[in-house]
Amino acid sequence: MSPRSQENGSLGPLRCVALIAALCGAAGAVALTLRAGRHNNSFILVTLFVIWVLSPFIALLWASAVSKRWPASNRATLYTLMLIITLASLAIYGMSAVNPPKSKGAFVFLLVPLGSWLLIEIAVPIAALISGRLSPRINQSPAP
Repeated sequence: MSPRSQENGSLGPLRCVALIAALCGAAGAVALTLRAGRHNNSFILVTLFVIWVLSPFIALLWASAVSKRWPASNRATLYTLMLIITLASLAIYGMSAVNPPKSKGAFVFLLVPLGSWLLIEIAVPIAALISGRLSPRINQSPAP
């Protein structure tokens, strides 16, 4: 068995759980967004909120699809990030939808995706930087 297939085998269960969590999280986030915005008469505004709330999940799912050639540590970071963002988002959206704040209830649905994007933009490059420093360089030939 090659080292590459061993990496894929050990990350397989984490990847599977992360993908299922992200898909369920996206569906749950949309449902909670629609529940929180049920009294809003602006279809366009609710649609924009749904798109914004979905955007981190779409980005994570896309990254998972293109990450097959990434080092194992980067993929592990991505899958862990998928779980963290899903659980945190659903917890925060759930609290806001079930027990809405007296004012500015939409603020949560603006801030959580922004925080998710920031976490993605920080964690994935850091993982890539660390794995680049720790992994052996491939195809490096000495300069002539």
